[in-house]
This record gives sequence, C-alpha cells and structure tokens, in this order.
Amino acid sequence: MSGLPVYLDVQSTAPMDPRVFNAMRAFFDNRFGNPHSIHHVYGWDAAQALEVARACAAHFIGARTDELYFASGATESCNLALRGVAKAAANSSNSGRNRIVTVATEHPAVYETAADLSQNGFETVVLSVDSDGLLRLEELENALDERTLIVSVMAVNNEIGVLQPLREIGEMCRSVGALFHTDAAQAAGRIRVDVNAWGVDLLSFSAHKMYGPKGVGGLYARSGIPIEPVVAGGGQEGGLRSGTVAVPLAVGFGEACRIADAEWEQDAQRMRKLTRRLQEGFLEMRPDAQFFGSMRRRAPGSLSVGFPGMSAEAVIESVHEQVAVSSGSACSSASAEPSRVLLALGLSPETAAEAFRVSLGRFTTAAEIETALEAFSDALRPLPLPPK
Repeated sequence: MSGLPVYLDVQSTAPMDPRVFNAMRAFFDNRFGNPHSIHHVYGWDAAQALEVARACAAHFIGARTDELYFASGATESCNLALRGVAKAAANSSNSGRNRIVTVATEHPAVYETAADLSQNGFETVVLSVDSDGLLRLEELENALDERTLIVSVMAVNNEIGVLQPLREIGEMCRSVGALFHTDAAQAAGRIRVDVNAWGVDLLSFSAHKMYGPKGVGGLYARSGIPIEPVVAGGGQEGGLRSGTVAVPLAVGFGEACRIADAEWEQDAQRMRKLTRRLQEGFLEMRPDAQFFGSMRRRAPGSLSVGFPGMSAEAVIESVHEQVAVSSGSACSSASAEPSRVLLALGLSPETAAEAFRVSLGRFTTAAEIETALEAFSDALRPLPLPPK
C-alpha cells in the first residue's frame, strides 16, 4: 500500500511473506477439508497438509514431529505449557514439586499465568534482572532445588530484544530435575532456535512474529514430560489441545518456518547492518540518546531507545505519519503505566516513559531506514541539546 509510513514495529507483528500467503490460498478455497475427518479424500488431504506443516515447524526448532502441537498462538502455548505441567504435578501423588520460577521481564502470557497459579497452590518466584535486562544466574541457582517444578524464561524479550543465556539456564534446570520452558515468540526467525542446544523441555512460538498468519502458533513439548490438557474436547493434537485445527493457518505457519529455516541467517545479517545504521543515526542527531537493554546480547533488528527530556509518546506522535514505531509491547500499549520491563532494569518511571521500540524485519530496506532517520531528525530538531 502506498502512502503508508515506514513500518518499524515488526516485533509487534511481521508482515506476511507473500510465499506464505500463496501456500495458504488453496486451503481457503477447494482444499477445505477437516483434517480430523478420516473417511474421505477431503479429510485425508487436509490431514496430510497438516502433518507437512507440523514437520516444517518441528524441524525449524530441532524437535521431533510428534513433539510439536498447534495452538492459536504463543499466548495459548505459554498457558498450556505452564498450566498443563502444573495440572500434571497437582494430579501426581509423588511429585513434591510446586515451585514455578520466572523473570520480572517476562511477557504477560507467562508473568500473569505464573501469578494466577500462585493463587492455586503453587509457589511463584520472580527473579530480577540486571541493568542490561539479563537474568542473574546466581538468583536462579538459589531458586532451584527439589521443589522446583518449572522455570520459564523468555528467549528474546519483546520490548528490549535482549537474549537470555538459555543454554546455561537449561543446564541448571537439568541439574535439579526441573522442567525448562521458554517463550521464543520473538526469537523465531531472528536467531537460531534449537530446543536441544538450549536444553528446553517446552517452547512456545507464534506464526505472526515470523511473517506468517495471525491466530496460529506452536508448542514444543519434549516427549515423556508430565503435561496434561487444560481444555476438554475432542482430543485433537494428541489429546493435549482439543479443537479442530485451522488448516490454512497451520499451513501458513509451516511455510513460515520452512522459509525462516532457510533464510534466518541472511535476514539476521541484513537486520544487524540496518540496526547499526539506525543507532548511528540516532546518536548523530542526539548524542545523548539512550539505548536500553544489553547491546551485546540481543536479537538482530531490535532497538529500545529514548531521548532525554522527550516522552516516547511525544516522539511517536511527531513521526507517526512517516514512521510506525511503538512504546513497548503491543500487548500492553493501552496501559498508561510505565513499562514493567523497563522498570525492572532499574530505570526511573520518567526515563522509562522516554523509551520506545524500533524493530526491523525481513522486508525493511536501507532506503526506509534513511526515510525514518529523516523523520526523527525533523521531530527532534526543535529540541536544544542539554548543557554539557
């Protein structure tokens, strides 16, 4: 569409790759069968397409095909992971584990689920992060013992793009027999996702963050872990997630995973280069620009930036006709409260209110970055630099 602002809010949602749309098209038309109808060709065709998509999604994260379950997105997947494991533990007479460990910077899909479970007989431990947004491993070590049921740590933060030390976390969890879940919605398609290298038992991801359709995602659940369904129904998805699977969306998800599997490295290289140019441009126009979260451990294509003395909302309002960016998570953008994630880094509410998120993707061009920088320069020009 012409005349629209440059889109730099890919962490909110990514534009659909045309190849994904083309893969889905027939399943909205004549290939409309229910994959759970086993008595005719329409059902067989849909079931086969579903299993091809499942194989693509599983291969993308290094999992077995029978360990990948379709869900409506990462939020449902995170809920199913935590609630399903908690339900299995509650129904086990010899579990002895009731502690859920997570982090102050988690997405609400995990953070609020853990808080809810703490009202239902589970102990929830919320770990702090350092000023870079990284989990303090010594705090995690103190929270791990024979009572720890599951640890849930987001792979890449949805607001500041910070990448947590997942391999080390996985090793620590295994040493005490605790399960390890990661929300990888912001990691998939930006970095290599590998459930075995990370040592995770459960992983959640979503199609629309990686150039696929909205309304579909996946849960990896390692074979043999204790997990029970949290919704009753027809027993689809191996009995773990009932409901007729949306075949067109699942096909799109599978195709998005297939493309990302082949192209994530070249995408990442481009995004790193463009992000460096964006950061340099911000510093040229405002040498006092602040960047939040670790600049060393972060996914490519993500910046959290603020200009002292100017609120994020003022910056966004000034550039919104030329550039689309956001102040933090799209899931909580309606809230007027300072970002919980930024406050966890130790920022004051005033500084947190200055931070906004800029995120690039597969289709972001160098010309668009220059257009965006020009728009930001125009917006910031009236502001004098603070005295040295």
